[in-house]
This record gives sequence, C-alpha cells and structure tokens, in this order.
Amino acid sequence: MSNLLEINNVVKRYGNYTALNNVSIHIPKGCVFGLLGPNGAGKTSLIRIINQITMPDSGEIILDGEKLAPHHIEQIGYLPEERGLYKSMKVGEQALYLAQLKGLSKTEAKKKLKYWFDKFDIGAWWDKKIEELSKGMAQKVQFIVTVLHEPKLLIFDEPFSGFDPINAQLIAKEILQLRDEGATIIFSTHRMESVEEMCDNIALIHKSNKILDGKLDDIKREYRTNTFQVGLKTDNPELVQQKLKENFEVSPADFKTLNGGLKLNVKLTGNSSANDLLSYLTNNGEMQHFVELVPSANDIFIQTIHKTS
Repeated sequence: MSNLLEINNVVKRYGNYTALNNVSIHIPKGCVFGLLGPNGAGKTSLIRIINQITMPDSGEIILDGEKLAPHHIEQIGYLPEERGLYKSMKVGEQALYLAQLKGLSKTEAKKKLKYWFDKFDIGAWWDKKIEELSKGMAQKVQFIVTVLHEPKLLIFDEPFSGFDPINAQLIAKEILQLRDEGATIIFSTHRMESVEEMCDNIALIHKSNKILDGKLDDIKREYRTNTFQVGLKTDNPELVQQKLKENFEVSPADFKTLNGGLKLNVKLTGNSSANDLLSYLTNNGEMQHFVELVPSANDIFIQTIHKTS
C-alpha cells in the first residue's frame, strides 16, 4: 500500500521550545491513522503544519507524491477540536460559503449539502443561526462542511467531543464509510476506545518525539504477554492450580462470569503453547472462560508513555 502523506524529519520550534523533534510518520492511503499523545506532546503543531497554518523549521511533507504546497488545501478537510463556525450566520448560508472556499461551485455545493442534510435529517436547520444550535448540532454541521468537498485527506481532532453516544456512533460510522470510499483519515483523540474501534495504524508522540508507529494489530502483537484469563469448574481447584504452576506462571484473577469456579491468569512460559494450556484445563475440569489478555490501545499508550518518561 502506497502512502498518501509522508512526514519526513519535521522539526518545529517556538523560541527555545521544541514542539516537534525530527518527527517522521508515513500514512498509508485509505486508512484511519490514529495520531496519539498526551496534551502538549506536539500533535496540534503537526496538524497545523499539515494544514499549512504554520510551517516547519526543517523537514518536508509529501502529499500524494508532491511536496506540500498551497494548492493542496483543497485536497484536505480539517475538523479542529476548537470549532470555528460563525455564530450569527445561518446554517445554510455558512455551509454554502465554506463549501465554495473549498472550490465547489454554488450549484454543486447546494447539491452536496442537500445530500448530507437529508442523510443526517437536519434540513430544518438550514435557516437557523449557529447560535441557536446545541454544541452537538453545530458539530454535525461542521462535520458536513469538513467532508463536503470529498478531500483525499481528512483530519479529525477530537471529532466526538460534545456528542451523545448515539450521535458519536453515527459520526464514527460515517468516518469509516469515508475510509472505505477511499479517503485517508488522520484521527486525533484521547478516547482510546475509539482508537480500538476505528484505527488501522497509529503513531504516538510524546515530549515532541515520535515514540511508537505502525499497524495497530502489529503493535498489539508486539505488546502481548501470552497471558490468558482462565475460568475452570473443577472438583479439586488446589491440585489443578499446583499442577499449572509446574508449567506456567499463575496468579489469581478477578473477572465476572455467570458461574463460579477457579479464576486465574496463566502466562505461557518456555515452549508451552495455548493449546497445551487448553488441553490441560479441559482434561481437568469444565472450561467456563478462556480469553487471551491482549493489551488494549489504552494499555499500550500508558505503558509506552511511562517507559519513555
């Protein structure tokens, strides 16, 4: 898979403060790419550089094979964390204005806006002023304006802020649909459950440096500990636990099941395999629970930050 966006050795300083320190990130076409990091890590500085709001002190950015230039603005859609709609303007008037700034004719903009307003069932908002809308309603309008011109690259910074769970799920579904239709998406959020649900690749920035980068599934495999959560109904739990300790690392576990029984975390050691563990358990009781403890995006985020702090 070729890259839509290549960020090569980017440095950005503000006086004596280095916001980005030689950061390189390559973003494949047609993926949702999670740009992660604690507050102040450098994510916003990088997003501002991609949008050409500011310029890097050194390094380069390549968009679809071309060095980033002013004309590429029309190929990018940006939904910032701090929303930027004009509160006193009417929804329809403002949406038309912003769509035309992105290169759409008035006729084309009206056609596309009708499609999206019908899709979100918000046609009645057309003549309302932004200040009359709730935060979530206004964010729906800004989402539409961001994607309306069908850009190659979409950048969403905390896109679910202010949405209730139903509307957050609606927007998440639309983002994944845009990816499936060919858009490349940079997704910046602190909601790790959204990263799990949506991101194909991630990069983690901490203290101005990229400290982790790759496919989310590959990173999860790298961080796995070969530990399994086990629930077993057995007549002799003490003996089973003793025998397990001869071949595995065993510790108590606390998880919810519908049935009682022995609850353990069991870590594979040496040449032992999950099949070896499963075989022993099924021969010595009734299996009720067997799940590998795969690290979550949140676990990986916290572990990596602590490791480099």
